[in-house]
Amino acid sequence: MSLRLALLPLCLIAALPAVAQEREAARGLDVRDLVQLDRVSAPLLTADGRQLVFAHRALDFDSGKAETALYTRNLLTRDMAPPKRLTPVGWNVGSPTLSADGQTVYFLSGKNGSSQLFAMPLAGGTPRQLTDVAVDIGSYQVSPDGARVAFSADTFGDCAADLACTKQKLAENKDAKASGVVYDQLFVRHWDTWKDGTMSRLFVADLPAARERAVTTVRALGHELEGDIPSKPFGGAEDYTWAPDGRSVVASVKVAGREAPWSTNFDLYRIDATGEAAPVNLTSANPAWDTGPVFSEDGATLFYRAMKRPGFEADRYALMAMDVASGQTREIAPKWDRSPSSVTPSADGSALYVAAQDTGEYPLFRVDVASGEVTRLIADGSVSSFAIAGDTVALTRNSIQSGDTLYTGSLQSLGVESQLRQITPTAAERLPDVAFGDYEQFSFKGAGNETVYGYVVKPWNYQEGQTYPVAFLIHGGPQGSFGNGWSYRWNPQTYAGQGYAVVMIDFHGSTGYGQAFTDAISGDWGGKPLEDLQKGWTAAQQQYAFLNGDRACALGASYGGYMINWIAGNWFDRQGNAPFKCLVNHDGVFDTRSMGYVTEELWFTEWENKGTPFDQPKHYERWNPVNHVANWKVPMLVVQGEKDYRVPVDQGLSTFTALQRKGIESKLLYFPDENHWVLQPHNSVLWHDTVNAWLKQHIGE
Repeated sequence: MSLRLALLPLCLIAALPAVAQEREAARGLDVRDLVQLDRVSAPLLTADGRQLVFAHRALDFDSGKAETALYTRNLLTRDMAPPKRLTPVGWNVGSPTLSADGQTVYFLSGKNGSSQLFAMPLAGGTPRQLTDVAVDIGSYQVSPDGARVAFSADTFGDCAADLACTKQKLAENKDAKASGVVYDQLFVRHWDTWKDGTMSRLFVADLPAARERAVTTVRALGHELEGDIPSKPFGGAEDYTWAPDGRSVVASVKVAGREAPWSTNFDLYRIDATGEAAPVNLTSANPAWDTGPVFSEDGATLFYRAMKRPGFEADRYALMAMDVASGQTREIAPKWDRSPSSVTPSADGSALYVAAQDTGEYPLFRVDVASGEVTRLIADGSVSSFAIAGDTVALTRNSIQSGDTLYTGSLQSLGVESQLRQITPTAAERLPDVAFGDYEQFSFKGAGNETVYGYVVKPWNYQEGQTYPVAFLIHGGPQGSFGNGWSYRWNPQTYAGQGYAVVMIDFHGSTGYGQAFTDAISGDWGGKPLEDLQKGWTAAQQQYAFLNGDRACALGASYGGYMINWIAGNWFDRQGNAPFKCLVNHDGVFDTRSMGYVTEELWFTEWENKGTPFDQPKHYERWNPVNHVANWKVPMLVVQGEKDYRVPVDQGLSTFTALQRKGIESKLLYFPDENHWVLQPHNSVLWHDTVNAWLKQHIGE
């Protein structure tokens, strides 16, 4: 039976904090709470800022299936009425957008068997199918005048705009008597998918008028470009945009041929919307990553984000402005040492609103286009998505203590926390019988005597004067961060909920502390990061007396899993004692040399190791965990997904084999149907239950 809670009325939200103070929570957060929590995302605002639309995801835990619906809220009414459901019950929808006049909501749905574009009035009504093409639509952008739609779909190149041709070829391949596939260049697989000969390509279709049938015929856009639009595996509609005059589409695309696995050179191409003119490369002068195109309202300026160093996926994104008439470009805020993840121009084009990591959080910023002056608008936690309409802002924000919560407010009053209007419940309001561990950021002097930051989370049942066993979490990336945010995979509250304290260190290589700090890990995987972890662990125990350093376990995934392997062979005191009673390694690198040959995105290993394994073997061996297996002695739990092509299954199996061959207490948790992440609800529960049992076995609670 599902424990899912419905959206709470705003009047109840207002009352909940007082109620929470009056009753003592009975327990800490459990993984079953985590996977069943409702989620909100994708806030949209009508141009006048009066109406809010957002997505709300609910999970049926028994079936493991989720349904996403759209909800609306009139922001002018000051009553306490809850948001209203817009899309019908039984419809699972995604990728919502609004028409320019705010009267129509567009979205994708597989309601009729394949992912197609639908529309319905914002005022309510029955969804109307707009497209009925032969393949799934992956992403879309409706033209400014609402007459056409540009969309992406995975197709075979020789099928051109004949989408039925792609559908037929896929069916023939599936039914073929022979299963073998011949490849003549990389990629052969990417993230969690083997290449089948298709590529994500753009198409354009005329949208049907009222009472007309859904469109079935399309035109190809930019098929001369041999690159996925959007990029894979994580690209989306933000990779391309219509010009305001509707005459062209600008898209970010990597045209690299056989060099695609070791190239990060994405360029912005202007693609004629009629398909008659050849695409034009707008950023050919930059050999690195250009992405996120968005026009000013008057169409005179194209804003985008650009890296400067080819081959480096974690380079700083600079905010760029291109004069459309001349093609001249300039960096808007060259002195701002942060890397924004999205760009929304103000209506008059004088400012950009962006979210970017900053010292363990993910705030919202305003950047003045003329001067480059940067103003931090929203602090405390992580802004995951936002929308701007005039002076109105809608945003989702999360923290270590809550998943995304939707707020609205005035841009003029941002920075005044009390001025934000809460629209949806926090995790504590959805789970009134759960107590969340309090948290605090701390700092210390790490490698090179530089300031390094971390977070400590108290157990849910913390009592002054008591000590608690510790889960020491190590983030992946390695250019990543375990900061003040919420995760549905690695969430410190799931450990605090079991009675553990949690320590997380943003070692050299972490993001949000300036590009030089991020760069510091490349070529130094086992050096400064290990020193930071060691000094951070010592500093945390000195600053927080409730941490029981004699009962601690270290856990990490991806690079964090690599670091677990590295710690196993390289972190001992002078007496040869290891600092941790147990280790947990999820999809971690075991052999950096092997990783250089078996991973799919070769630009990553080749940047981090200054070249290929055959040109720079010493760099691959310098920080290679396999060379220190002889020193391993701490019990380790290994987790591995079969469909992980980033850190493939041989890395996990090699780790487990080494442990077993040495006679070290160890277990292997293997998922045949998961990739680099564990995403399926019941698999997530098994993951957490197995990890928690391992911790309990070795450090108690």
